[in-house]
Amino acid sequence: MKQQTLAMAADQDNGFEHSRKPTRREEFLRTMETIVPWAALCQVIEPHYPKAGNGRPPIGLERMLRIHFLQHWFNLADLACEEALYDSASLRRFVGIDLGRERVPDATTLLKFRKLLNEQKLGEALFAKVGQQLQERGFKVNTGTIVD
Repeated sequence: MKQQTLAMAADQDNGFEHSRKPTRREEFLRTMETIVPWAALCQVIEPHYPKAGNGRPPIGLERMLRIHFLQHWFNLADLACEEALYDSASLRRFVGIDLGRERVPDATTLLKFRKLLNEQKLGEALFAKVGQQLQERGFKVNTGTIVD
């Protein structure tokens, strides 16, 4: 088990703030954590995802997929998403980034992942699968926006 860094402890609300209530964003991300079939989606992408061995080791597939979904859910461009991850503890928690140990993937890395999904025509299939899961649980999905 990894020892928790101060950055992660602060992000996880471990006693530093006593009068804080969860935001709508945090509630939404908790819901998506349980609804989205992350392992099944990663299996679809994995055959096309770069393997370690040549150059820099790739960032974890599930982490990149979660960031990709954040970009769509919150309408964030690559650079805006990078900055939002540095700025928002709830987004970092959802993605699994501990700033005490690692950096947020840069905008170029996010762009390359998006291009990979587009080139392999995987993006539409992934979002269709998630849309189906959401509709089965009573969410209404309208042209890219999620409404309760």
